[in-house]
Amino acid sequence: MKEPPDQEQKQILVLCVDRDGDLEAKAGIKTPVVGREPNLDAAVNLALRDPEEPDANAMFEAIRVYDRLKSESNPKETFEIATLSGSELGGVGADRKIVAGLNDLLNSFPATEVILVTDGYSDEAVLPLVQSRVPVTSVRRIVVKHSESIEETAALFSRYLRMIVENPRYSRLALGLPGLLILMLGLFSLFGWVQYYVIAFVLVLSVSLLVKGFGVDRAARNLFKWIREYSPPPLRVQISTFSAIAAGLSVLLGVYLGWTQAGSSVALPQDIGALLYIIPQVAGFFIEGSITLIVAGLCVGLLGRAIRWYIEHDARLLRNAALIVIIGWSRQIFLSTSDLLVRPEMGYERLIFSIAVGILLGVASVIVIFVVHRSKREFFEETEEQTEEFGNS
Repeated sequence: MKEPPDQEQKQILVLCVDRDGDLEAKAGIKTPVVGREPNLDAAVNLALRDPEEPDANAMFEAIRVYDRLKSESNPKETFEIATLSGSELGGVGADRKIVAGLNDLLNSFPATEVILVTDGYSDEAVLPLVQSRVPVTSVRRIVVKHSESIEETAALFSRYLRMIVENPRYSRLALGLPGLLILMLGLFSLFGWVQYYVIAFVLVLSVSLLVKGFGVDRAARNLFKWIREYSPPPLRVQISTFSAIAAGLSVLLGVYLGWTQAGSSVALPQDIGALLYIIPQVAGFFIEGSITLIVAGLCVGLLGRAIRWYIEHDARLLRNAALIVIIGWSRQIFLSTSDLLVRPEMGYERLIFSIAVGILLGVASVIVIFVVHRSKREFFEETEEQTEEFGNS
């Protein structure tokens, strides 16, 4: 019978990982530590410095596993033991240091598999780092000083405590507010106003909670950021915006003046029949008092848009100019209407004349628009949508 071929030589690395860097921080021993005797000396040194340190017990366990595997004396397997240390700051820096040490270790001893020994808490962080470079066939967890859940809770608590202290977002409320209240207590005691401290305490605490609860600090921060980063729009947009604001104010003021004139010119009777009789007069006085500012406001708003479209070479400028002329003349029509409502004996000839002139102005404006548009076609930069809209208008 043919003998099966010999299997390749296995190189097994018993690896102990101290992610939080206690070996270097407490015992002053640089890693990686390779070999049984150097690891035993390092573990004894660390245990003498801190007898309750779980990393020392993890190193002793790694040595025990190494000795047991060596005692089996399998000729197809070669064993080595090593210890890697991270950083006491933890996080990315510790992981990068472990990876760098593991790469150096694999260059000197190209292991085909790893038996990982840890203190239990660092398994989740260390195991992926090792597995990404060499297969891990076994994980040995050593938990001596704390149970794993208590150690994780303590680590989580210390992490959040450090975040509260170092992060300004949380330290203002968690440290700044209590510090302010304690400082106020000291000042009030210094001036003999301790009896007023409770009132001041309640006021400061309530204002702080309201500011934080309703996001006043966030709104103020966003406002400051907007003011600092604000970039004014183009001049044509500013002109259009300010003219629209001025138009709105003029219309509102015109409505107010019309209402005031109507109220001061007509006394409201108690009888409903008499009230219905004076409604035309009220409307006439309202139109007479408000129409000037209303028309002026609309013309100002349209004028601002006309300036913007002139700068942009927009064909809607012509239609807007015609609209300004028509709205401006509408004031005369409304004034004739108000005269007819207030003083019916004057007749309606003036109103008819104003309407006729308005129609003629509208027709003339349309003719002028088409003439100017045809003669100055190269001035306007039209889109297909604007051309269709201009034709429809």
